[in-house]
Amino acid sequence: MKLFESAFSLSTTDFSRLRFGPFNHFCQRRWGKPAVTAQTRLQDRTRDLKLDKLATQIRKLRIIFKLRELMIDRKRGPFVSLQIMSRWRNFVGLRIGIGDFVHKYPHVFDVFPHPLRRNLCCRITGKMAALMKQEENVINDSEIETVQRLKKLLMMSVNGTLHIHALRLISKELGLPDGFRESILGKYSDDFRLVDLEIVELVGKHENVSVAEVEQWREREFREKWLSEFDVKFAFPINFPTGFKIKGGFREKLRNWQRLPYAKPYEKRQGFGVRSCGGMHRHEKRAVAVLHELLSLTVEKLVDVERLVHFRRDFAIEVNIRELLLKHPGIFYISTKGNTQIVFLREAYAKGFLVEPNPIYIVRRKMQDLLLLGRRHTKQLESSMEIKEHVSAADNGDWLSKSEGSWVLPILQGFD
Repeated sequence: MKLFESAFSLSTTDFSRLRFGPFNHFCQRRWGKPAVTAQTRLQDRTRDLKLDKLATQIRKLRIIFKLRELMIDRKRGPFVSLQIMSRWRNFVGLRIGIGDFVHKYPHVFDVFPHPLRRNLCCRITGKMAALMKQEENVINDSEIETVQRLKKLLMMSVNGTLHIHALRLISKELGLPDGFRESILGKYSDDFRLVDLEIVELVGKHENVSVAEVEQWREREFREKWLSEFDVKFAFPINFPTGFKIKGGFREKLRNWQRLPYAKPYEKRQGFGVRSCGGMHRHEKRAVAVLHELLSLTVEKLVDVERLVHFRRDFAIEVNIRELLLKHPGIFYISTKGNTQIVFLREAYAKGFLVEPNPIYIVRRKMQDLLLLGRRHTKQLESSMEIKEHVSAADNGDWLSKSEGSWVLPILQGFD
């Protein structure tokens, strides 16, 4: 009896550890279908090498802008010692040392010894500083286009309001100048009104700008390719990456999704409730349209995924944004290069370049070209380095001649 009780207690305690076999078939496990989440979609997505390479260059350019802002805040001159810059490594998000990063791009950073202290210092090269100044001038000149972008963003929101903090996070992507709260919102008081310290509201109705960017593509497809209005009216441009595997039944699902009607970004959401028949699919398609329009309004047709979350409440997006972007690989592409995830609008790029470049993008592309040069020397850079070495050698000679007489004369005067 005791033997039976011990065997029964052993079977109950170690039931989960027993393996499947002919004598214990009662403990077999049922394996469910693996869950499809945003993380699994991100790992299994088809990579776009051109956009990944571009995302790497954009990340490096952002680090350079952060270093420049920190160097300007020092207010002790146009240069900073590398010893002080080494403290900024974690703040700017570098995985290597500041010294290694600076020496890697001699066309962007000018490293030279201090004329008195003899420690290594760093400053932005003249060519890079000129491009940064050119970008600032181009942003100031395109003020009218910037105002139109802000109007469209405010018209897409539910109540016609947006948080200034969210706009500040994507100010570079929207082409907004530094201090846009005073230079744009305060200057155009007839169009914008500050409801609170951190909330801006659109004044009046602006029906002339309430046309989505995708409508131009739909009109062109309808006119040039002779497609029916039923197929084009609610469709989006689809561009799958190279190597994308199309499974069975995918084309039919995509065709039905393209024909699915939805409330457009600048229209009021009426008639399509989330709980109605097909309401969830229409709600997701409207969210896709809002994100598509937001990316179309940016300068480089890209933005960080984590910064899109700050627009969820204002745009009434009730779904997971990252999962929604990954569900539509023909419209969006998420690059995971670097510390942040960047989403690109696929139709706006071809072979890693913007299809319709704008003045701000052209200037930033020139900055990326300086990064791509790396340590390859041009004739202009070599001549400037020779002049710098000649000046430093002359400074060393003057310093030595002065130092030799500086300790001899006081001793001779002491004997007198």
